[in-house]
Amino acid sequence: MPSVKKSATHSPTHQVERIQTGVRLEKRLLKVLKGLAESLDLSLGDLLEGIALHALENKPPFSAATLKKVTDLKRIYDLDLTAADSHKLRE
Repeated sequence: MPSVKKSATHSPTHQVERIQTGVRLEKRLLKVLKGLAESLDLSLGDLLEGIALHALENKPPFSAATLKKVTDLKRIYDLDLTAADSHKLRE
């Protein structure tokens, strides 16, 4: 059984079951997310889980420093999409 990390400010971790999934994402968006995950020393899956859990509670997922990194990665990968473009993308 994996060890459970404990910290002074967080409760013990939860046991979860993960499944492999295939999702399609816009190419530049995926590059930004992979770059961000790498810079945060997270897997892409862990990053997406964190973003989704924050979004489902209407909480911002990123600190100011992380948002700066996102801005840099968006510039590097020429990602000009915004939240306003959501659900309006076509191939």
